[in-house]
Amino acid sequence: MSDSVELESFDNLIAASLSGSKLEEFNRIYYGRKDHHFLNIKKSNIEFATRYNFEIAAYDFPARREETRSPHIVKIGIIQHSIAVSTDKPITEQRQGIFNKIRNIIATAADEGVNIVCLQEAWSMPFAFCTREKQPWCEFAESAIDGPSNQFLRELAAKYNMVIISPILERDECHGDTIWNTAVVIDEFGKIIGKHRKNHIPRVGDFNESTYYFEGNTGHPVFETKFGKIAINICYGRHHPLNWLMFGINGAEIVFNPSATVAGLSEHLWAVESRNAAIANSYFTCAINRVGTEKFPNEFTSGDGKPAHKDFGHFYGSSYVTAPDGCRTPGLSRNKDGLLIAQIDLNQCRQIKDKWGFTMTQRLDLYADSLRKAVQPDYECQLIKKT
Repeated sequence: MSDSVELESFDNLIAASLSGSKLEEFNRIYYGRKDHHFLNIKKSNIEFATRYNFEIAAYDFPARREETRSPHIVKIGIIQHSIAVSTDKPITEQRQGIFNKIRNIIATAADEGVNIVCLQEAWSMPFAFCTREKQPWCEFAESAIDGPSNQFLRELAAKYNMVIISPILERDECHGDTIWNTAVVIDEFGKIIGKHRKNHIPRVGDFNESTYYFEGNTGHPVFETKFGKIAINICYGRHHPLNWLMFGINGAEIVFNPSATVAGLSEHLWAVESRNAAIANSYFTCAINRVGTEKFPNEFTSGDGKPAHKDFGHFYGSSYVTAPDGCRTPGLSRNKDGLLIAQIDLNQCRQIKDKWGFTMTQRLDLYADSLRKAVQPDYECQLIKKT
């Protein structure tokens, strides 16, 4: 399906269809607040984004003022983008094309004072995993420390005093050249803080990614940065509530969800899962999805009986941010590169925990005991039958 027939944005459609009190009421019900709390964006950056064909939007999430704690204000940025050149071009040319566009977007984020940036899943390559072809796509796999993608971002992180999350296809040379789907956290000095490997691997339709990598072995790490405690729930992990839960148990204040998902498969879930995780765990969540239709040189088939095809469908973007109270931003475009900036006050995490008490009342002891029993081979469901 070509981008020209794709709806540009659900959020823009609503804003263009409603006005006045009706729009405010829709916003209250759907987004959780009547006012989106738009942040001013520099005119020069709006013009720059127009020149380089990417969307820029910025929103504020103020928290209640406290007597005993100062505000903990952080600016986060999430980036969605399409590939830059066709998939039949040399690997280095494909990667460099993406570098060129990402450099401009990160520079804009820096000029707007963004502290933490997260890119989409496998940001420096096409999402080629579901072709099941090993070549040439495995050539995109690289070292998490000194591979070309992270070398590129490490320089930008140091230049802009910014934490950058880089989800890449990792080549683990120390363990038999194993490949992982990995998110690397780079600090504001350009140093690697650590990495997290994707916990849940999809096996649905075209998304049979176990051809390339297996479930991660890094648990649920939370990275304490200069700007806040962050975690990364990579793509398919958003479908697993316990995955979100564990990042919260380990102290995350912001959980990024870099993804790659297409229309017709998950879009009705997209606006629900990350938002629900923010509510259930009293932290901020950032849902990031790539955009565009990526066509590959050779046809491939899936496990759903559809005819052979050369693309997965349309990656619908729609990246957004949700606060711990469930309020969320409008999404970015469904078919255009974009930078979404959110100014957040991390004090809101504790404030919402105090208000709703979800973490206090969640009964981890009860779940732990039940799960311990459920994983046993002789487990019997707690099912009461009519006699």
